[in-house]
Amino acid sequence: MLVTVSSRHMEVTPPLKAYAQQKASKLTRYFDRIQEIEVIFDNAKQSMRVEMIVNAEHHRMFVAHHDHGDAYACVDGCVDKLERQLSDHKKKYRNRKHPVDLAKRRMPPTG
Repeated sequence: MLVTVSSRHMEVTPPLKAYAQQKASKLTRYFDRIQEIEVIFDNAKQSMRVEMIVNAEHHRMFVAHHDHGDAYACVDGCVDKLERQLSDHKKKYRNRKHPVDLAKRRMPPTG
């Protein structure tokens, strides 16, 4: 898995880059078919904006944005949003062949 960290209108410090890479690499816990993660820091007018783009197999893309004054808090916010997106996608992907309604229909009638 490749983690790319880039920035707009600022320079990314080595500790911030290491923090973003560490947090982004933990996303494979939620969906193991991730191929690439791109983290973009943007120092807007008065706040920091972080965008994370996750590329998974079969051209699936997951995107999260977070605005805050602190870059570390933005990274945490993006990771939280992506955790939810990835876990929801994994549940949907795993349960698409075995829906719950189908199992209920096969049960023999009681009584």
